[in-house]
Amino acid sequence: MTVAGAANNDDQLLVPLIAAWWLSAAALGMWLGRGQRANRDIARLLTQARAATSLPEHSPSRILLNRLWPLLLATVGAGALAFLAPQVPGVATGFAIVLSLSLRHQEKAVEAIEERDGVAFYVERTSPMSPIQLVRTPGFRRNVAPLPG
Repeated sequence: MTVAGAANNDDQLLVPLIAAWWLSAAALGMWLGRGQRANRDIARLLTQARAATSLPEHSPSRILLNRLWPLLLATVGAGALAFLAPQVPGVATGFAIVLSLSLRHQEKAVEAIEERDGVAFYVERTSPMSPIQLVRTPGFRRNVAPLPG
């Protein structure tokens, strides 16, 4: 949308500046996400997971819309402003790059606990304005033999 808006306004400088912003956003996101530990919010979410013996109602589309509505709203809003101010979706994309790269290792914390304890985590259905809550259910434990040496 930024490229189309810049071409529509005959702006020769905007696309290289936005490309530089995306590269610096990628570098910043990779630097922020360099650690292998779970961030404080993910760790709190995992420790406060409610134990259950049965699977919760599972509706992926409802969970996706319920949890990612701010991202959808920001994407539609930035796209709507693209032809009035073409830099808006470019800048918004840079912030999305930073966020996604800074959180790239967070699923490893969940995976490690699931494999170690033989449990599975599911997102519990809550209000779109309330924090995410997890349900911890029994799963299959995986026994891995240690490698020699």
